[in-house]
Amino acid sequence: MRFRQLAAIGVVIACTACATTPTTSAAATVKVGALFPLTGSQAPLAKQEYAGVQIAKDLVNADGGVDGVPIALLTKDLTAESDAAGRVQELKAQGVHSILGSYSSSLSMPVSAAAQTNGLLYWEAGAVADQLTGRGYPLVFRVGATGTNLGEMSSHFAAHVLAPRLNLPPRGLRMAIVHNVDGYPTSVAAAVDAQAEREGIQIVANVVYDAHAPDWASVLQQVRTAQPNILVLASYIVDGVDFRRAMLKSGLHVDALIGSTMAQCVPDFGAMLGADAIGVFASDRPPHGFNPEALNDTGKAIYGRFAAAYRREFGTDPTEESLAGFSAAWTLFHYVMPKARDLGAGSMAVAARGLDLPNGTLANGAGLKFATTSTAIGQNTRAAAVIWQWQGIRHSVTVYPPVYATGTVGFIPLPR
Repeated sequence: MRFRQLAAIGVVIACTACATTPTTSAAATVKVGALFPLTGSQAPLAKQEYAGVQIAKDLVNADGGVDGVPIALLTKDLTAESDAAGRVQELKAQGVHSILGSYSSSLSMPVSAAAQTNGLLYWEAGAVADQLTGRGYPLVFRVGATGTNLGEMSSHFAAHVLAPRLNLPPRGLRMAIVHNVDGYPTSVAAAVDAQAEREGIQIVANVVYDAHAPDWASVLQQVRTAQPNILVLASYIVDGVDFRRAMLKSGLHVDALIGSTMAQCVPDFGAMLGADAIGVFASDRPPHGFNPEALNDTGKAIYGRFAAAYRREFGTDPTEESLAGFSAAWTLFHYVMPKARDLGAGSMAVAARGLDLPNGTLANGAGLKFATTSTAIGQNTRAAAVIWQWQGIRHSVTVYPPVYATGTVGFIPLPR
């Protein structure tokens, strides 16, 4: 790609002198918008995802940028869905043709819709709601897993790993699904249910609650009456922790508990529950510490660069959120932009749909091939999903699929 019409394709010339007297020190940058909830309750994890995006930008710039031109992030805080359209319009007015965001599914939905309406490329850095890439928007892309991926993985894992550990065939499993009434957990629960049917697992209860006013006594009584040996929970963070506490207080016991959305997948779950988290499974995107043999040589090289950069900045190993943000942004900056005819949204979308990367190429172990069907257009069909388990206080181990695993399943039946 060549930058012959810089202003027309969203590359801005920054000049220290007046507009009529450019200087030889003028420097071009590729402007990319970034919308994340950097304040408020979602900020701690959203900042980690954004940190991954920033590291991807820094590494691409260290390699020479996009065709010799460095990337500049134009970042705006976004905490309210009602502000999404306005933020997108502000970024468009500032000359961007692509936007990265937005951590939360509730924010990503209106941001992506506004980007499509305004003719901008939207590139998801982490949110997993299926609906994001289920609306037929040709300018919306997601590198990471969907809620369906996580839900299907839960039932697949139950049939192929948990059933043998319990000396049962898959049809001998009795699964209860408990989920928040909100759209995202409901869609994950539907995927759990559909995959369970394909695996031959019995669904003995499908219980819905409202996270704003949960009646745990009623929920747990419905589960107890169904007598499951496997329980799958689709929740957000606070209600997921509260459910586990209520479950323990009630004395309800199952052989295995799998979290398929958020609560069990974040450090807060282990920190808040301590020993009561041990044995719980999480169906999730790959966290730091999965088996490096899941990566090919390209993936190992870029993961090493990312992890080193993260440790220099934060002094710790990368987080799951930062790995997701990095993998998404690296794909856009390193693979899409250099292959696009220009940096217009349509050209970048064409370049993205032309990518075909084998599993293990991205830092999170994924490959890349975007769906082109109207019901999933822009979704990476080679997104990575794993099962990991809390096996100690604040200590987790990736256990499935085998290519990602760093340990084996334990604590079956669930100790508490």
